[in-house]
Amino acid sequence: MTRFGAVEISAGLSHSYKPVMNGIRSCENGTLRNGMIAEEKVHNGGLYKRSFNEAFEETPMIVAVLTYMGYGILTLFGYLRDFLRTWKIEKCHIATERDEQKDFVPLYQDFENFYTRNLYMRIRDNWNRPVCSVPGERIDLMERFTDDYNWTFKFTGRVIKGVINMGSYNYLGFAQNTGLCADASAKALSQYGVGMCSTRQEIGNMDKHEELEQLVAKFLGVEAAMTYGMGFATNSMNIPALVGKGCLILSDELNHSSLVLGARLSGATIRIFKHNKMQSLEKLLRDAIVQGQPRTHRPWKKILIVVEGIYSMEGSIVRLPDVIALKKKYKAYLYLDEAHSIGALGPNGRGVVDYFGLDPRDVDIMMGTFTKSFGSAGGYIGGSKVLIDYLRAHSHSSAYATSMSPPVAQQIISSMKCIMGEDGSTVGRKHVEQLAENTKYFRHRLTEMGFIIYGNSDSPVVPLMLYMPAKIGAFGREMLKRNIGVVVVGFPATPIIESRARFCVSAAHTKEMLDAALREINEVGDLLQLKYSRHLFVPLLDRPFDETTYEETED
Repeated sequence: MTRFGAVEISAGLSHSYKPVMNGIRSCENGTLRNGMIAEEKVHNGGLYKRSFNEAFEETPMIVAVLTYMGYGILTLFGYLRDFLRTWKIEKCHIATERDEQKDFVPLYQDFENFYTRNLYMRIRDNWNRPVCSVPGERIDLMERFTDDYNWTFKFTGRVIKGVINMGSYNYLGFAQNTGLCADASAKALSQYGVGMCSTRQEIGNMDKHEELEQLVAKFLGVEAAMTYGMGFATNSMNIPALVGKGCLILSDELNHSSLVLGARLSGATIRIFKHNKMQSLEKLLRDAIVQGQPRTHRPWKKILIVVEGIYSMEGSIVRLPDVIALKKKYKAYLYLDEAHSIGALGPNGRGVVDYFGLDPRDVDIMMGTFTKSFGSAGGYIGGSKVLIDYLRAHSHSSAYATSMSPPVAQQIISSMKCIMGEDGSTVGRKHVEQLAENTKYFRHRLTEMGFIIYGNSDSPVVPLMLYMPAKIGAFGREMLKRNIGVVVVGFPATPIIESRARFCVSAAHTKEMLDAALREINEVGDLLQLKYSRHLFVPLLDRPFDETTYEETED
């Protein structure tokens, strides 16, 4: 039930919170805050130059028990319904084995297929809702209904207008069909057309691609950059080009599926460390150095640490100063996925490196996507010129994928220049500042209402815990009734008992929109009894920071 705790790091100090026990309030080398002991310890020589506040509140015991019971009951009814389908008493609409293949290894019959048939289908109406407008701060949805329990949907012909969009990754509000970015993309469309019909290595390399890559390198503060037409493939196709057999990948347990797929395709050995736990990562690094490869005990060819900037289901931010310190100490490489953090974090909107005030050269491979903060599509990798030249020759995404569409590239160029201020305005900086302000306000209000909210106080990804399976569908439906569009998430995207609603805050949201959404969330929270928070936290770390120093060692 308890996965993480809460931590606040401020200007080189670490505060691990402990709940007050038996009504006794004591302070041990610390101060008392909100009924919790804040123990202060010097943190690794002051790696953190800013406050770092994350909270993962303990799941109440009764909620965890009821959640397990709910899934247990649904599973029992699922087996009953499968029995009825076997005897043709109930019709089954999902893919099943053909009669002539009954003796073969089942192609479809696994737990996830069982889950889809018997649990997901009950609440399927909460996903894949057709949007018929620009995915901005407000959206229009095509109304639909089902007469066969969510197996199929039919449209009513009506449109639900002006739904407040609390689910899209439109962090900086560049998802628009009017304005400078949209006009520039329309001009590029008329000049270049839609597609290139070739790869970058053949006849699909354009001046827009070259301009974009130079701009991305400048934006990130690195020597060179390379762009790709698909964000998912940027991870899944480039990691295999960087590591292979005889290499070791140390991956955070909550990394995105594109990182997981890329690691598996590489053929490298994969070891998992606990989410954002530096002690777990350091133990794996030590073991890797001391023991080497299995059986032969030869040294690993490469050790690659793979982390994300913002974790899209937890709302947490990577402890990048610690990761860089460990990477330097143990001479490993660092792969940083900034899909959700680029544009959304840092005083200049340049991601988690900018957020912590670190040197971009300390990150070996900087990856990110254009699908979120830039309102476009595709991904990039930035780093040294040697790295980028190598990927141009060896990356599958470079050699075999069609070039990025010119209007898409122009949208990225226009929005990135706006963020950098190269368009001659302060619009981009105002968007970055507005996003930070909206994020703090939205998170603070939800916490005040009594919801359990995961993640970092500066993260625009805001998970609100629902837990019970019946409340996944109920929350999504009730919010849509109130003209609020939200994303609800359950297994397999999250652990099976940690279902949640995931809000994505945008700079395009006005205070009036956020207040309207908060008012409806508060009402639905009371209706569905979702206010589980008791504001009790457990310690985040297993041991004090000062047991290990992360200073860089000499060769």
